Amino acid sequence: MSNPDENKPAGKSKADKKKSDKLKARLPRGLTDRGPQDLAASHRMLEKIREVYELYGFEAVETPLIEYTDALGKFLPDQDRPNEGVFSFQDDDEQWLSLRYDLTAPLARYVAENFDALPKPYRSYRSGWVFRNEKPGPGRFRQFMQFDADTVGAPSVAADAEICMMAADTMEALGLSGQYVIKVNNRKILDGVMEAVGLSGEDQAARRLIVLRAIDKFDRLGARGVEALLGGGRKDESGDFTAGAELGTDAIDAFLRLLDVDSPTDETSGDGFGVPNPYYLPSDQWDNFPDVVSQAFDSFNYAMKRRERSKSFDRLGAVARIFKPMPSLIRGLEELEELADLIAAAGYSDKVVIDPSVVRGLEYYTGPVFEAELTFQVTNEDGVPVRFGSVGGGGRYDGLVGRFRSEPVPATGFSIGVSRLLAALQLVDSPILKQAALRAPVVVMVMERERIADYQKFVAALRRAGIRAELYLGSSGMKAQMKYADRRGAPCVIIQGSDERERGEVQIKDLIEGAKAAAAIETNEEWRAARPAQFSVAEADMVEAVRDVLAQHS
Repeated sequence: MSNPDENKPAGKSKADKKKSDKLKARLPRGLTDRGPQDLAASHRMLEKIREVYELYGFEAVETPLIEYTDALGKFLPDQDRPNEGVFSFQDDDEQWLSLRYDLTAPLARYVAENFDALPKPYRSYRSGWVFRNEKPGPGRFRQFMQFDADTVGAPSVAADAEICMMAADTMEALGLSGQYVIKVNNRKILDGVMEAVGLSGEDQAARRLIVLRAIDKFDRLGARGVEALLGGGRKDESGDFTAGAELGTDAIDAFLRLLDVDSPTDETSGDGFGVPNPYYLPSDQWDNFPDVVSQAFDSFNYAMKRRERSKSFDRLGAVARIFKPMPSLIRGLEELEELADLIAAAGYSDKVVIDPSVVRGLEYYTGPVFEAELTFQVTNEDGVPVRFGSVGGGGRYDGLVGRFRSEPVPATGFSIGVSRLLAALQLVDSPILKQAALRAPVVVMVMERERIADYQKFVAALRRAGIRAELYLGSSGMKAQMKYADRRGAPCVIIQGSDERERGEVQIKDLIEGAKAAAAIETNEEWRAARPAQFSVAEADMVEAVRDVLAQHS
């Protein structure tokens, strides 16, 4: 007789249902976990950066992770939608709050709020997490750490030059000598081109920001990618579309010429028909260009003596000749001349260069801008060798603090991308990180459960001697405890069974030396005969014996 239930669809058992009700452990996209070795390396790197910043007279300050959204203001990625680009929420008073987007806007709020109590110029450094509500991708995270240093209240280009020198000294302190360059430009030069093509004024703020971000991607996207973003927009490899600035052909050509002036420096739009570009200075007027241009570039070439560096100054000189002499462009060249003189006088000419492609992607910069770029090669996703690229940047932002006050407050600063710089140091096998390697603890094994107190005494003695140690706190036997010690990377373990206790001794097993010896042993008989790297010492001599083992592997 058939079972009446055999044709019913099988349902989930209670065990299956219980299992399916469990939460799935998963990390949100654009975020990452960090283990003990990464944390130790990061702390060591941050300490070296801090030492340089403090050598320059900067002092620590800390601001919260959350700010009022309006304190971030017009420099949000999308001010009309507070949750676009940043993570925002409303409190019980319906005030918009945001996780900080960078460390600069919070500093501006802090300085404005404490203005009368702070010394001016005010020199500070800060490190901490910042958050971007953006599409994550390779090397692009929603949460990452920055380490900033800023001078607020100093209008002189000398403050900008000092920031460049400090950035160079930081790279040197991290063991990157000869593998980096600090690149400098001036946003006033770009502002002059913006003004020439009709992108000045509040009504053009959104398009200016698109242009800034497009040019800032030049190293990654190349000329054609920037051209698309300046025009109708660009679709990336995943199919996502980024809206462009919708500029005309002449304006696009002007910005591309700013980035790449190795092409013929004529006054045409580049369309092949010789149509005059209204934003270029006709070549028959070049001889009448203000003397500041030739003076500035004479200074650049004197200050930056290395021959391979002079090409960037030639490029800027060509920019100066091509574009109509807008006042901001001329002022930008003057400031670069002054900065170059200061850099040369301090002996940093081989570490700091002028590069017209440096613009920085945020709108609040008002003068000199800088980037720290690592020059060694890595392989990108397509298998093509490329420079590692930027690990930090900054510039002058004279209008940011003044948003909160009636008077203008000049400021300049530099920000290091901590995670990216750490990745670079790991690639070059930096000795700084080797110094930070965290030694795994010595493990005291538990052979007799009723004697936990005695084993804890061994652990305490090791710790009092400054030796990292731990007591096995699981419930497993000898074999599992040894496996645990191996997974922890323990250099050695302490063993005391009843026989050792009666003799007043402990066994010390050197796991590192034991692993080497085990590789040469082929049979169990050889293993039992050799008892590799395991020996007995009196309890009173345990600490010194462990020290000797650790010294052999340091």
